Amino acid sequence: MQHIQSYIEEHKDRFLNELIDLLKIPSVSADSAYKDDVIKTADVIKSSLEKAGCEHVEICETEGFPIVYGEKMIDESLPTVLVYGHYDVQPADPLGLWHSPPYEPVIKKTDIHPEGAIFARGACDDKGQMYMHVKAMEFMTATNQLPCNVKFMIEGEEEVGSVNLSKFVKNNQEKLKNDVILISDTGMIAQDVPSITTGLRGLSYVEVEVTGPNRDLHSGLYGGAVANPINVLTKMIASLHDDNNHITIPGFYDKVEELSEAERAEMAKAPFSLEDYKKAIDIDAVYGEKGYTTNERNSIRPTLDVNGIWGGYTGEGAKTVIASQAFAKISMRLVPHQDWEEITDLFKAHFESIAPAGVTVKVTPHHGGQGYVTPIDSIGYQAASKAYHDTFGVKPIPQRSGGSIPIVALFEKELKSKTILMGFGLDSDAIHSPNEHFGVWNYLKGIETIPLFYKYFTELKEA
Repeated sequence: MQHIQSYIEEHKDRFLNELIDLLKIPSVSADSAYKDDVIKTADVIKSSLEKAGCEHVEICETEGFPIVYGEKMIDESLPTVLVYGHYDVQPADPLGLWHSPPYEPVIKKTDIHPEGAIFARGACDDKGQMYMHVKAMEFMTATNQLPCNVKFMIEGEEEVGSVNLSKFVKNNQEKLKNDVILISDTGMIAQDVPSITTGLRGLSYVEVEVTGPNRDLHSGLYGGAVANPINVLTKMIASLHDDNNHITIPGFYDKVEELSEAERAEMAKAPFSLEDYKKAIDIDAVYGEKGYTTNERNSIRPTLDVNGIWGGYTGEGAKTVIASQAFAKISMRLVPHQDWEEITDLFKAHFESIAPAGVTVKVTPHHGGQGYVTPIDSIGYQAASKAYHDTFGVKPIPQRSGGSIPIVALFEKELKSKTILMGFGLDSDAIHSPNEHFGVWNYLKGIETIPLFYKYFTELKEA
């Protein structure tokens, strides 16, 4: 596309300042204390889409937080690209581990980002990556180079399961009709090794509760005589993996796809340094399912992890009690063909079955979603590959991701469209963690690359 680099250079400071202003709003969907901020963010996105050239933009109310919808239809006979993103962010806790306040964005240089990175909650997931699409749209409309129709659907509940988006999609299939869905909510291997995510894991998220006596008990008077819910819970959780770190839930692996040696060999071609990986997160050894590499464990294999555990006294000093209750939050990342609702049922039945006498167990499912695989021979993938090649100078590598975007499988089911995952973040960007950041170079490179996807997708579709 003509003049894209000069346009970005001319407007670089404004592009950064607009994103920084967006990141200042604490749009935490999981915490009701931030309700007004989430709604305010939706209004900002609406205004941004209007300024970027969308001719019809609206706030679509849901039972939860609103969805921002925008479109520019230039010719019904041309292909239509539907862009999905989210404007809500994860909670910033633990606040004490942030080097700068999470909602006071700062640009700092790092070893990986010598040109600087924006440090703030939501910088990469997903405000920064979502906003690349808004600015790419601005470029195409401002220079009269939009080659096809475009629709935007930006939600505010991705971090809490997208329950209301699911209803919106099912009830608005004609409104959302498209030829391909484009999302930037993933990453790439490195700045000089572009990659396109071709697979996502599914997710099942549950909370478990173990209850013993009807009140907290004195650990001297009752210790050793009654079941301690915290002791019991930790033993039950430990039993969910065997000595090879294989998950012990009956039926858990029944539908897991075993990739061929040829496919695993192809995946292994992606550049990866185990020593750099360990150094980046300050560990001296990796850990996981026996028989698989680190990159296989976090992409093509299912997992089960405790995300939080609590019970009893956790305040300063000592309090000698046997807690009445103990709790844990557990997530299972699933591979394609594993149904998240079926896995949730299997977990519930197994966890309840292994509870010893003296306690009761309650399993509460929270949310989940199916895994997804994008074929690399599709027009959408080919268009993305050509776009990356133009801006990075090398052909991108197809890569399976360990993360989950549960809504993607629903898109294919309800809208009959393939999704292309053009991520520009890096594994080191600390999404969901303190000190989340997004490279300035990555942000601008995304704005440069996305318009080329539209160009090549339209050409391939029209061919």
